[in-house]
Amino acid sequence: MGDHDDLRKFIIDLAVVHGRVVLSSGREADWYVDLRRVTLHHRAAPLVGRVMRDLTADWEYDAVGGLTLGADPIAVSMLHAAAEADHPVDAFVVRKAGKAHGLQRRIEGPDIAGRRVLAVEDTSTTGGSVLTAVEALREAGAEVVGVAVIVDRGAGDAVRAAGLSYRAAYTLADLDLLA
Repeated sequence: MGDHDDLRKFIIDLAVVHGRVVLSSGREADWYVDLRRVTLHHRAAPLVGRVMRDLTADWEYDAVGGLTLGADPIAVSMLHAAAEADHPVDAFVVRKAGKAHGLQRRIEGPDIAGRRVLAVEDTSTTGGSVLTAVEALREAGAEVVGVAVIVDRGAGDAVRAAGLSYRAAYTLADLDLLA
């Protein structure tokens, strides 16, 4: 099996949780995909970086990140995967709100002004979180080249409607989940 198949197995085995949950979008579901169980796992995290780099290999970007908390481990995994491939990218974290102390930055990490960036998210149903990150990135002067998620729960249309390219490593069908 390759990285894509190996990561899919980790997602199915570790991240898919069955039971009634309320999603961040406010919608209810009979299952939840808790990707932090995968993105923070010692064996799965390197796969996340490689799979997401492969998914976006034809997009040119200098930095990767998104709204904290879902995007943080993805960005770091991609940073490491890119360094191993001798094609370095920086990572950044978008806060949900600006800091009231210190440097009062909303986006942490290397400066992204004037740079091409990739916005990432672990899973997305409505696109709300990643579009919030995109807005902050644009306000900071970055050029957002696209949005990439590990698992798409239906956000693709909303992200594309916002004028962004969108890719997902896995669909619900890939994970044997019904919408």
